[in-house]
Amino acid sequence: MSEVRIENATVDDLPDLAELLLGLFSRESDFIPNREKHIRGLRLILEEPSRGRVFVLRGPKKIIGMINLLITISTAEGGFVLLLEDLVIHPGHRGQGYGSRLLEHAIHYARTKNFLRITLLTDRPNQRLKEFYLKQGFVESGMVPMRLFLARQIEGAQQPPDRP
Repeated sequence: MSEVRIENATVDDLPDLAELLLGLFSRESDFIPNREKHIRGLRLILEEPSRGRVFVLRGPKKIIGMINLLITISTAEGGFVLLLEDLVIHPGHRGQGYGSRLLEHAIHYARTKNFLRITLLTDRPNQRLKEFYLKQGFVESGMVPMRLFLARQIEGAQQPPDRP
């Protein structure tokens, strides 16, 4: 594990990051894997740091994993918070502590930048993943996530309609 390092993702990493997301979204029933959309979404974050951060776990030859943090504001907390959107480890490298390492890096980043909370969604049936996050200090919320998929109605939308 000493040959890997965590660093900010770059635009050059987009193809590898999209591959990781294709694997992730092929296992999640709420989403449809789409390389072009994944690259577009990641690019929106990478090109504007005020939107969030994408950290990669870089091995000697390839990217082993990634974590994606989106910045938002919580009126409940009265300040900036993070949404942990994606944490993905390449299938050949799972079970070696890389996910914990990336998550610990994200938590350290959040603390040093004075974010007030990290929120994430995880699949209900995946008990192993749920236990992973509980072990890292996350707690279950009484809130129920709900979604309205507007982008499926407005294909290709990249920004909210009220923005120039």
